[in-house]
Amino acid sequence: MSLHGTPGCRLDRWPIEELYQRLGVRFITHDRAGYGRSDRHRGRSIADAAADVAAVADALEIERFGVSGGSGGGPHALACAALLPGRVVRATCRVGIAPYGSSGLDRDAWHAGMDPVNVKEFGWAEAGEKVLARELEREQAATEARVANDPATLFGDVELSESDRNQIRRPEVAEMIRESTIEQAALGVWGWVDDDLAFLGPWGFDLASIEAPTLVWYGRADVLVPPSHGDWLAANVPGCLVCVDEESGHLGLDPEREIAQNVAWLRDGVPPDGAASSS
Repeated sequence: MSLHGTPGCRLDRWPIEELYQRLGVRFITHDRAGYGRSDRHRGRSIADAAADVAAVADALEIERFGVSGGSGGGPHALACAALLPGRVVRATCRVGIAPYGSSGLDRDAWHAGMDPVNVKEFGWAEAGEKVLARELEREQAATEARVANDPATLFGDVELSESDRNQIRRPEVAEMIRESTIEQAALGVWGWVDDDLAFLGPWGFDLASIEAPTLVWYGRADVLVPPSHGDWLAANVPGCLVCVDEESGHLGLDPEREIAQNVAWLRDGVPPDGAASSS
């Protein structure tokens, strides 16, 4: 089960389906509440995602599964690992966000190393739902207009790392961006709104309760979710494996290789190259 980032939708995946066929896996995505074609769940917490993932698995008659979440999907993957014991066999939190405030990083540390564009967005979230929704509606419209001309402009004025600039120019990434950018807001920007509010509030579960083997994977050159978030998660997710890419940013370095390594972890328990125990 793959949980998309923020914003995003079920179409945020490597678009070459033959890759998953070669790997021999059943790769499942869905629209988190408020995104794509999913109804909004106003006031949801990070923890609420676990029940939705369980419902998808039930509908597909899947009892046990691995779960992977990237960026804004990372905390939701951790929620599944904590709240679906016996069902989640292994989990991956890739470039995931750390808790905010007393349960995680304080405000200054949470923003440290984050591009000013993202800092501004979370300032809207701190101002409340009304301000956040208004600004994200404007941002969604501007993003759609940019992407229609050039998918590589998805992140606008964000000062991406060199590795991320290289990744976003890939034709496969451009295809995914074209498909997902409009679809993520098919019913409005409420999924994006509710994700941002949920990140800043109580997550609704205790990281210490995670028993499923979990991989925390992040890059040192990430300016969207700074590496301090990964460092915090690596120190606080019980017994996790940690994989730090010294050169990569938010989007990794070699998507097909990294997908294959993540599948090997989730299905077989084989850690990615360079992964080590947090202890």
